[in-house]
Amino acid sequence: MVFPFQSVEDFKVELTQEHELFRKAVRSFVEQHLEPRAMEIEKTDRVPEELIEEARKAGLFGVGVPEEYGGQGGGHLMAAILMEELARVSPAFSVLIGVRDLFITPILLFGTEEQKRRYVVPVARGEKFAAHANTEPCCGSDVAGIQTTAKRVNDHYVITGRKVFITGADRADYFIVSARTSPPKPDKRWWGITVFIVERDWPGVKVGQRFNVTGLRGERPHEVILDEVKVPAENVVGKVDEGFKVVVTTYDHTRIGIAAQAVGIAQGAFEKALNYALQRTAFERPIISFEAVAFKLADMLIEIQAARLLTYWAASLADRGDRRFIIAASLAKTFATEVAERVAAAAIKIHGGVGVDIETGVERYLRDALITTIYEGTNDIQRLTIIRQLLRDVFGIRLTLT
Repeated sequence: MVFPFQSVEDFKVELTQEHELFRKAVRSFVEQHLEPRAMEIEKTDRVPEELIEEARKAGLFGVGVPEEYGGQGGGHLMAAILMEELARVSPAFSVLIGVRDLFITPILLFGTEEQKRRYVVPVARGEKFAAHANTEPCCGSDVAGIQTTAKRVNDHYVITGRKVFITGADRADYFIVSARTSPPKPDKRWWGITVFIVERDWPGVKVGQRFNVTGLRGERPHEVILDEVKVPAENVVGKVDEGFKVVVTTYDHTRIGIAAQAVGIAQGAFEKALNYALQRTAFERPIISFEAVAFKLADMLIEIQAARLLTYWAASLADRGDRRFIIAASLAKTFATEVAERVAAAAIKIHGGVGVDIETGVERYLRDALITTIYEGTNDIQRLTIIRQLLRDVFGIRLTLT
């Protein structure tokens, strides 16, 4: 029984030797450059510039981006492997790399050729940084409720509003910004939103306060203030008033990366717990010999492998251009992020008292896992997406759930 899919072939995950060679290359980068400085990132709450330069030289900013636009190619599956390997050691660093997808994806899917050449190429090469400014104080998951406005004046738009919890805003050269250009229609609340490319150095653009969120030390979000920013009309991404589709379609793709981050977090926490259980003794025996610990480790491994397979499967569907990747991405994001939370909590318990000691680097996995269940669409929103997509794909029913 494969319902709501049609064939067992729909569950094919297409991994090749190229994927494994790439994974090993990323693992080498992580062990050589990232792992020695992971706790430094955590303690100083910043990513060293020389580490970013090493990532640039390694081409990590272009993974999953077509070569014709400055990238390394590889698709969603390659990008998922990258996110997993980075997050295993430093979730914050994986976010620093991965946030570019939130900028590049809408332009690749909906942008003009000129926009792709002008903005995607330098970001994919790591020469410029970019962020995605959608969330507002009033509205996170409710994309249709945003209050930032954009008014057409001759050959440009004037944007005014405030965005919050914007990852990568502090170093971004470019932003994807959503704003309301028209009132919503009575039967189409999403109507009237438009997406723009905004440059950091334009008058009226200001990056404000940093939000001291629980996790992701080294890559915390900021607010972005837009005070009558003049944006050329040619910087509209997609169709005017139909930007809602641009934003939610972007999230359909990028939440695969969040699932991969969560798998990496879970893997990192599991490895630390396993190593500790082998080395720590109690009652003259290694604690892994006690069922209370061994069973926890077994359950952790079971869930990690299931989360990884779900994530790779969603990425494979996306790479094949199968629209059912949307429901798969939500399944993977929901399951993997909740697995990461459970595994990280179990890792702390296996470590006992030292598990909550910041110096051991274990408790940070739980803090980082928590935020993956929230951004890129909360897991409650993912569950709504799963049911909506199921009813639409199988029965042709468009149902509004609240």
